[in-house]
Amino acid sequence: MKTFLRAARPHSLRGRLSLVAVATAALVMVALTVAFNAVVRHHLARQADDELRTRAAAVATTVDTGSRPVRVRETADDALLDTNVWIYAEKRLLEHPASAPEGSRLTRTAAGLATYGSGRCTTFQGDTPVRLCGRPVGDGPPGSPPRAVVVTALDLSLYRASADTMLLASLALGTAVLACTYALTRLAVGRALHPVHVMTDQATRWSAIASDERFNATARPVELSRLGASLDGLLDRIRAVLRHEQQLTRELSHELRTPLARIIAELDWWQARPRSTADTRATHARLADAARCMRTICDTLLHDAREGGPTVPGTAGVPPVLRDIVDRLPGNERAKVTVTCPEELTVGVSAALLERVVSPVLDNALRYARSRVLISAAHRPGGVFVEVADDGPGVPDSFTEHLFQPGRRAAPDDGHGGAGLGLPLARRLARSTGGDVCHEVRRTPGAVFVISLPAG
Repeated sequence: MKTFLRAARPHSLRGRLSLVAVATAALVMVALTVAFNAVVRHHLARQADDELRTRAAAVATTVDTGSRPVRVRETADDALLDTNVWIYAEKRLLEHPASAPEGSRLTRTAAGLATYGSGRCTTFQGDTPVRLCGRPVGDGPPGSPPRAVVVTALDLSLYRASADTMLLASLALGTAVLACTYALTRLAVGRALHPVHVMTDQATRWSAIASDERFNATARPVELSRLGASLDGLLDRIRAVLRHEQQLTRELSHELRTPLARIIAELDWWQARPRSTADTRATHARLADAARCMRTICDTLLHDAREGGPTVPGTAGVPPVLRDIVDRLPGNERAKVTVTCPEELTVGVSAALLERVVSPVLDNALRYARSRVLISAAHRPGGVFVEVADDGPGVPDSFTEHLFQPGRRAAPDDGHGGAGLGLPLARRLARSTGGDVCHEVRRTPGAVFVISLPAG
């Protein structure tokens, strides 16, 4: 049974709202129908009693209670008055209808009313319902019953038929109202929910293609405006996730390019001619070092992408990391770099993260340096500062504010290559530790970048 009810229950919001509306209307219609028909039956009963009392009053005018014994005067409309009329004089039956002999059940019921001698009414349930009312005529001695009693009867079949007809009509009207309520509710709810269906389709389509379209660009009702604002927020978050995904892909590609170039160069060198065992072992060691570097890059960037917040602090010696970065450079570039750093200097981040922050800045300096690059590190108030300076053309003043925007380059056609991702990545990783990467404007030729990191 429960399974059947679950299967029969509407699954759409429109169907459920329509069902609720019909159920509510049905309860109201049932209450109104019961109340209406109760009022109608009571009104018909009062009409029947009023007609009986009117007829009894008319018959009472023909009863002469002043004579001894009581007698009934003859009148012009005697046949009309005698229809369904009983006249009793001191419990003695003077007149009765031809259709109700003296010993019949209906006559006995009329006699019972005459015994009370008051204006009471009762309903006789025979083949057809009959309503009887008594009316006393003439006053007897004090404390004694009236001299005569007139009892009139009325067949209630027509009244009951009218009441039943009214009941059937009200039921038919209620059914029609319920059907109209259901149809109009479905229509109204369907029209009200149509914008929601449209917005749902738009959200599905726009989220799939990361569209710039937004819902609140169109005037809508208050409820739909709130829904549109929520969907716009979701679309913005989806676009942000897609941007972060694209940024992570670009950064991984940018950072992995250098170790991959080292691997390709080592393999090309080894395959150029037969090598000795020592050369092969050295090549294997350099390949393994490049592979470890790639793994470190992936671990660092993926950890930063997963956490999305401040990096868990660590400790690393600055000189070993800087020397390791320089040692991995090709010979012609390695010769340009000079490192000055106290041997005891430590920084409050991991060695892998320090390498990932310094490497892009150093790559950028080597790309534009003419003859030398100077890396200097020192402990100052506020943390450890690593300065990377080159003797290249420097950063144009017009490009300074765009320097750390991903994918932006001052002169894309300058022949130096690069994707404009290294400096933004370095700044983002440094800021995840509470540090920063800044461009320092100086009058000397070249560019100077200062990396600030927490002290170890």
